[in-house]
Amino acid sequence: MIYIITHKRVKLPKLDKYLPLQVGSSLHEHLDYLTDDTGDNISEKNPNYCELTGLYWIWKNTKDDYKGLVHYRRYFGKSDFSSSFEQIYSYDELKGFLQDHDLVTSYVANFKQNAHDEIMIHCCTEEIFGKLRASVAKCSPEYLSDFDKFFNQNKAVLFNMMFCRGDLFDEYCQWLFTILFNLEPQVDLSSLNAYQQRLYGFLSERLLNIWISHKELKVKHLPIVNTEMPMKEKITNYRRQITNQIFYTLKK
Repeated sequence: MIYIITHKRVKLPKLDKYLPLQVGSSLHEHLDYLTDDTGDNISEKNPNYCELTGLYWIWKNTKDDYKGLVHYRRYFGKSDFSSSFEQIYSYDELKGFLQDHDLVTSYVANFKQNAHDEIMIHCCTEEIFGKLRASVAKCSPEYLSDFDKFFNQNKAVLFNMMFCRGDLFDEYCQWLFTILFNLEPQVDLSSLNAYQQRLYGFLSERLLNIWISHKELKVKHLPIVNTEMPMKEKITNYRRQITNQIFYTLKK
């Protein structure tokens, strides 16, 4: 099953085995979707965990052979320049990629600076970053070299989107939430603005890259169909990816 993470009622693609999942539902009026506040859940953490409250719910409350997570406005598709539901890959098409790959995720984004400097600008502080690294060292010390390698490069997959076998999905969640739950009691979010307080969602985007690298997974990177982004902004984003890589290469 592929779960469409949403916090509001939206127009959805009519695709088999795609189900909307309302996140943060314990904090808001329920929509007529699946909700992340049933069973074993962390729905109340949504302001800081974003789509991860949905990820956690899928992990703890489903037994699908294949599991996927996409967003109400972002889907795995055939072109970064499309907003059409018709360009979204079906469940069976995504499953087909797993004949030769372990995991489907988004395209690789290029930063103008390394991933450490980028996250400092985006949402983090050196104190929090140090505590994140210490949490990885405590919970999964064998991942520490992958952590350092990732944050010294300028490339990453983003958006917390994935599709893979259910057992691999669950394995990732076990690893990820062990680290985040170890980190969370040590972090004071009061110094961050409202956007930056979505911290754990942002950190997990980076942690997914580290997990993939350590496990040496064979990954299928796909374009993202963003159903709400204007074409002009999509073109700007594409150009930014190119100029970021040029800038980073020349700076080195």
